[in-house]
Amino acid sequence: MDSGEISLSDREFEAVRNKVYQLAGISMSDAKRTLVVSRLSKIIRRLNMDTFTAYLDHLDRGASGQDVQEFINALTTNLTRFFREDHHFDHLSEYIGKIVNDPANPNKSRLRLWSAGCSTGQEPYTIALNLLAAHPKLKTWDFKILATDIDTEVVKKAQTGIYKAGDLSGLSPERSRMFDTKSDGTVQIPEQARSVVTFKTLNLMEDWPIRGPFDAIFCRNVAIYFNKPTQEKMFTRMGELLAPSAFLYIGHSENLNSVADKFSLVGKTIYQNKLSSKSRSAA
Repeated sequence: MDSGEISLSDREFEAVRNKVYQLAGISMSDAKRTLVVSRLSKIIRRLNMDTFTAYLDHLDRGASGQDVQEFINALTTNLTRFFREDHHFDHLSEYIGKIVNDPANPNKSRLRLWSAGCSTGQEPYTIALNLLAAHPKLKTWDFKILATDIDTEVVKKAQTGIYKAGDLSGLSPERSRMFDTKSDGTVQIPEQARSVVTFKTLNLMEDWPIRGPFDAIFCRNVAIYFNKPTQEKMFTRMGELLAPSAFLYIGHSENLNSVADKFSLVGKTIYQNKLSSKSRSAA
């Protein structure tokens, strides 16, 4: 059988778009047609099929959960890097410093953060590295970062905490020294930072087996794949999990216009919660 790409009709492309929206809430534009052909053709050939129609019928009728997850994984994008949009990490560090050093803090040693759409782990590990370096007291705190993504493969990679040396390209020498260099030339997240991050697979369109409140949520460059109603639903749910006056960090091309009444814009793509009535008591 030919190992090349498989032709995709307009009807089939629309069916793929409907399927990925149904499963993951992703609204796929016409510009993604080439990506669909490139990524799904390999799967279709491996399943000994020769049309998108046959593959879609398989997903609808006889596919295993693993087959469905593979379809989702193939159509998600995982562009990320360490200290991406670093003004967010500067703001977070200042905010967490106030919590750590506040003698009136009723919950003196508990901190909960969530990286939603964590991809291969650079974002949550950056949060851990940056905060542990800036606030050594956190090493004795009940400090945990939840990191979630819909793509099972990137979650597996993130859990290793191992990256190519080139993944540190562009970082300052000070930041590069935060990583451990291995004998094979790769770099690894130090154990202290790895220990505070827990990775889970999570579809943001389904139930969230998550308890708050969170002191901050990062959900960056995720909403761009959703339509406005889906964005509104997701950000509203996140607001309900945030502690009072806690922060939500989103991507540089995103905004919360659809739910602006629930958050206050306090910086570049930094929003403060004004919805939740939950306290910072332990969950």
